[in-house]
Amino acid sequence: MKSVELIHQPGAPILSARIVLPLGSILDPIGMKGRQQLLAGVLTRGCAEFNAEKFASFVESHGANLRCEAGEDLLFIALKCNRIDANSMVPLILAMLESPHCNEEQINLERDLNIQMLKRLQEDPFQLCNDKLKPLLFDDGPYSSDPIGFKQDLKNIKQNNLLETSKQLTCRKALLVLAGDPPAELIENCRERLNLWNNEPISAPEPNPEPALNFASVVCNTEQVVLMMGFRTVGIDNTDSLMLRLLQVHLGVGMSCRLFQVIREERGLAYDVGVELMMRRSNSPMVWHLSCAVGRACEALDALLAEWQNIIQAPISEAELQLAVAKLKGMEALSRETGGQRADRLAMLLSYGLPADHNEICLKKLDRIEPAQLLAAAQRWLQRANLSICGPSSAIKELKQHWQRAQR
Repeated sequence: MKSVELIHQPGAPILSARIVLPLGSILDPIGMKGRQQLLAGVLTRGCAEFNAEKFASFVESHGANLRCEAGEDLLFIALKCNRIDANSMVPLILAMLESPHCNEEQINLERDLNIQMLKRLQEDPFQLCNDKLKPLLFDDGPYSSDPIGFKQDLKNIKQNNLLETSKQLTCRKALLVLAGDPPAELIENCRERLNLWNNEPISAPEPNPEPALNFASVVCNTEQVVLMMGFRTVGIDNTDSLMLRLLQVHLGVGMSCRLFQVIREERGLAYDVGVELMMRRSNSPMVWHLSCAVGRACEALDALLAEWQNIIQAPISEAELQLAVAKLKGMEALSRETGGQRADRLAMLLSYGLPADHNEICLKKLDRIEPAQLLAAAQRWLQRANLSICGPSSAIKELKQHWQRAQR
């Protein structure tokens, strides 16, 4: 993997830049969940000769958009600026990693923002349900919590923790992707600069074994119930990832999908229903979710369980497969409309050790896939379900009994 990759768009007035490092939230130690995301926010609060105020003024004076976030696997900086400002703005994102200030006052301000965000998230039944589902899939190890972490953990993180962690930022596995028409000398200067980075990144820990417990709930006094059924599947580099993506599209993407048609349109059991598949380095979670009225929650759960059994017991029809293929092709086309989207995708693929044309290779395979292959993938990865519920205590009690009966 080269340190700098170019998606050349001759004459493009806008430059999109992405720099990614293998320093995501899976590196957060127990007791300091949220550390990597806190560090990411602090990186936008001063570096090199810029204090926090000068940093913000410099970015805004160039009309640029700049953000830094920690996902589960990767920490990334995203920049969008005018091409004529590239020689000023792109070196800035390298300086953010080379010489971050990690000023204690700014750390405290960023921590307060993250704690406020956590408070808002705790008012969302879907977030509460998801927070309960993650430990069912991953115990208390990597991937068991959102990158933003926990309130008490954030309070535990001190300046010296971030200063020590920041030493890993100039690691040799950093990748810079530029999409647009940057000056040739800028590309070479960035490459020379990145090649001086020699730190080895921290080795990512292996996920914990899936725990035996497969049910969790959280009481929320609302007029609706949120159900999430989760499965621990494969990493993005596994050949079954394409089969699971097609199953996701078939089951839970758009109004034509199976769950929407059966559970919402035909039976009127749910307000909202869908399937998410968050592909990552390993053990990607597939989550089937719905929200429904309290009085129809048991019916909705029964319908969800019936669809689960259908997908692991019988192949989908050829017509259903072709619809899923067509939808996935359309989604792929829409995901690469802008330079920023293309930079995001290339950065992710290369960081995961996949070829730059991975998506194109997958697209060529789509028309040769048969329903039996999707059934085989479902039987490999969707056999063990985990259920998380958010709703009134009375509904939870009844739903738990339904779930336990279904396990017999």
